[in-house]
Amino acid sequence: MAYWLVKSEPDAFSWEEQLRNGVEPWTGVRNALASNNLKAMKRGDLAFFYHSNLGKEIVGVVEVVREAYPDPTDETGRWVCVDMRAVKPLPRPVTLAAIKAEPDLADLALVRQSRLSVMPVGEAHWAKLCGMGGWAAG
Repeated sequence: MAYWLVKSEPDAFSWEEQLRNGVEPWTGVRNALASNNLKAMKRGDLAFFYHSNLGKEIVGVVEVVREAYPDPTDETGRWVCVDMRAVKPLPRPVTLAAIKAEPDLADLALVRQSRLSVMPVGEAHWAKLCGMGGWAAG
């Protein structure tokens, strides 16, 4: 299993909407590196759901339930999406400020490549962030 972080602006698509919808296609990614990350996702992989712009915090965990397929919002046919299922909200949202203040997370992609919307998260970082959010990583 691999771990990821996906970002969404809560005024465009929020964690509450993800919870309400259950399974949702992760559409609209228009960056080559982020798209490659979507293509690398496998069924069963987990991802942090991060509210960008407003909030700037990890608020929940989602699971990949369908691997990459053509993004229905893309008329060019170039981009892909995956389907995500809401797993659980974090008991304590993990803010970007808290992440940046943690030396063990200095090389996390969210800190190094802050504009990237879909990024890998290493196992040690995953465990650390789950602990910060009060969620059992196992």
